Amino acid sequence: MNALPIIIGALCVIAIAYRYYSAFLAAKVLALDDSRPVPSVTMYDGHNYYPTNKWVMFGHHFAAISGAGPLIGPVLAAQFGFLPGLLWLVIGVCLGGAVHDFMILVASIRRKGKSLAEIARTEISPLSGFVAGIAILFIVVIALAGLGLVVVNALSESPWGTFTVGFTIPLALIMGLYMYRFRKGKIVEASIIGVVGLLIAVYLGGRVAESPWAAAFTLSPHKVTLLMAAYGFIASVLPVWMLLCPRDYLSSYLKIGTVAFLIIGVILVHPTLHMPAITPFVSGGGPIVPGKVYPFVFITIACGAISGFHALISSGTTPKMIAKETDARMIGYGSMLMEGVVGVIALIAATSLFPGDYFAANTLQGLRTDKPAAVREIEKARYARMIDEQAKQGFDLQPKELDRLEAATGERVRERTGGAVTLAIGIAKIFDGIPGLRGLMKYWYHFAIMFEALFILTTIDTGTRVARFLVGEFGGRVYPKLAQPNWIPGSIVTSAIVVAAWTAFIWSGSISTIWPMFGIANQLLAAVALCVATTIIINSGKARYSWVTLVPLSFVATTTLVAGYQSIRDIFWPQAQVPATTMQGYINTGLTALIMTAAVIVLIDSVRRWIGGPKRTELTSDAALAEA
Repeated sequence: MNALPIIIGALCVIAIAYRYYSAFLAAKVLALDDSRPVPSVTMYDGHNYYPTNKWVMFGHHFAAISGAGPLIGPVLAAQFGFLPGLLWLVIGVCLGGAVHDFMILVASIRRKGKSLAEIARTEISPLSGFVAGIAILFIVVIALAGLGLVVVNALSESPWGTFTVGFTIPLALIMGLYMYRFRKGKIVEASIIGVVGLLIAVYLGGRVAESPWAAAFTLSPHKVTLLMAAYGFIASVLPVWMLLCPRDYLSSYLKIGTVAFLIIGVILVHPTLHMPAITPFVSGGGPIVPGKVYPFVFITIACGAISGFHALISSGTTPKMIAKETDARMIGYGSMLMEGVVGVIALIAATSLFPGDYFAANTLQGLRTDKPAAVREIEKARYARMIDEQAKQGFDLQPKELDRLEAATGERVRERTGGAVTLAIGIAKIFDGIPGLRGLMKYWYHFAIMFEALFILTTIDTGTRVARFLVGEFGGRVYPKLAQPNWIPGSIVTSAIVVAAWTAFIWSGSISTIWPMFGIANQLLAAVALCVATTIIINSGKARYSWVTLVPLSFVATTTLVAGYQSIRDIFWPQAQVPATTMQGYINTGLTALIMTAAVIVLIDSVRRWIGGPKRTELTSDAALAEA
């Protein structure tokens, strides 16, 4: 299958959705009104509440929501073939994910930037607010662990990648000071500095990797984890304008620019998708995702189509920085569509590899020398058996060009599970195929690694900040000052708690255990957010439009609850029966069951509220008056 009709068709569908469906939501369902005051103005504090240019805000929001999900999820889901993931990405983002993000963003703007849990408390009931808050805390920790683990797998033992990504942190600080202190408002000048700095970072990374300094940047997975934890803590405590916003803005240039370049590259190179539309693994038993295509493709692609984590950003930092209501359409709906495009590009990049190369990069083969010999022999035998079994079904899993790719990139590619390396190779192949740009495979590969890592780290810093707001809200019921986001001691304590929690998960987990739990938690949070959005629509007297959230809610909730049950039965509970993974199995089982229970409680409580009729709170009444 040629990739050209796929990318053109996906872009057309997404463009139509933005032009017409988002306009319908903005005009009829939400009735956006620029005369309505926004919290960035009414609650301005120069720290968290800060009116921001919509283009900068678009970059910040897109960078914050675009973590590992739209990159890694489609790569892992390529195990099932290119068709299941493609359909879910395009349909899901237009009718589900973008609606979800847009609705929650506007709801939070109209409620002084309140969190999803607080909105649930006022719109549904105090019970739903409490349960949603507990679930959100667990989900954020799991999500940040899942995203962070991908960074660890991509940057460990890679001095080029570590230096390049590290270089972007002081670069973002310089941009923040330049835009907001030295040359206030000079966004274009700061942007030029940022873009040039990114290119220098990639170039210097290559020089460092070939120099005596390489050893200092060649870090073990645990060291990368600790450095990432330190970064997440610092970014959460510093003022939003100093590091978080400029770094996300800087990352957005790289992200959007690279995605645009990749779209052009796919159109010019129009690679052949060597992965079939449907593979034998749709029936289960795959080496990457153990379950069947339904329901596991919908939790493996945890972002790109719909993501509950986005509700935390849309009710966290972003609503506190929106300058006027109509900006929310481009920032909320538009940013999510952009993430859907990223997911499609990632899917094309992964499926353009030969199946044998793809599975060799993402399957354990007993190559790691740090493992016991007995474990390595078991992994070798399992991998050889998989190749033989699939060969009998006519599915060739023998590597075709992996040796050449490893030589061209200068990195080991085999058994680099997690999807990050696979995606980087797919991206590098596309760039290397563009006329006039051939022969630079190692630069393209490491540029792609930086591209992925920046995607994820911008979610780590924003997610940690959102989570510390949530911890502060809960802690404020015991000690009121903790609920004040600008109280420095409280910021330090709550940030430390959040960082310690997700660091512990990364330290002890693996992609095969964390990613399924992340997908389940993420999609169940999306179901909770859609419950809140549906309740807001009904409470505001617009029940006739409730289908815009009820349709995606029905699909996401049922699919993810089925996936949660099957994951507990087939993955997590069996882990608990093995001595080496007993504790991890019990934790994964318990947390997944807890999150599923919380989601069901909110669903039942929401249905009770809908049947009871509109709840005319002061906030929703104000919205109705503004519309009139």
